[in-house]
Amino acid sequence: MDKNDAELIAKAQAGDTASFESLVKKYQDKIYGLANYVCLGLKSEADDVYQETFISAFKNISKFKGKSGFGTWLYRIAANNCWMKYRKKKSEKLVSLEDLAEMQDLTHAEDVRKKDLSESVAKALSKLSVDYRLAVTLADIQGLSMEEAANVLKITVPAFKTRLFRARQTLKKELS
Repeated sequence: MDKNDAELIAKAQAGDTASFESLVKKYQDKIYGLANYVCLGLKSEADDVYQETFISAFKNISKFKGKSGFGTWLYRIAANNCWMKYRKKKSEKLVSLEDLAEMQDLTHAEDVRKKDLSESVAKALSKLSVDYRLAVTLADIQGLSMEEAANVLKITVPAFKTRLFRARQTLKKELS
C-alpha cells in the first residue's frame, strides 16, 4: 500500500471525512469501471454498485486492516455488490424501464460500427457467468495483476488463471 493511501486511511479511520473523500476521488474511476463492465453497461446498476461500494467502505473503514491494498479491498466490496445485484436480478428476471431507456440511449449515441462492436462484446460478456465476467474485467479491463485479482476474488492465483483462461476461451468462441 502506498504511503499516501496509508496516511489517508488512518485519518479516515479517525473520522476525517475529507481524507475519505480523497480516497474516493483516487479510486472512483476504477470502481465505476468494474461496476460498469460487470453490470453489462447498465448505468443504473453500475451507479448503484458504485455508490453501495463507497457507502460500505465508509461504514467499514475502521475494519480495514491493511493486509491488502486499499484498492483491492474496494474491488472486493464492489465484486460482492455486483454478486448481490446479479442474484437479485436473477431472482426477479425483470428489466426496468430506466434500463431499457439507457440501452436505447446508448444505441442512438454510437455510430453503427462502434455500436455493432459494443453489442457483440456486451452480448459475449453477458453469456459469461459472473465469475468469468469479474475475472475478465479485473485482469483485462481494469489491468490488475493476477495476484491482485485473485486477492479480490479470494481465490488462489492458479484458480484465477484458470478462470481467466476459461473466460477468454468462452469470449473467443462467442466473438468468432
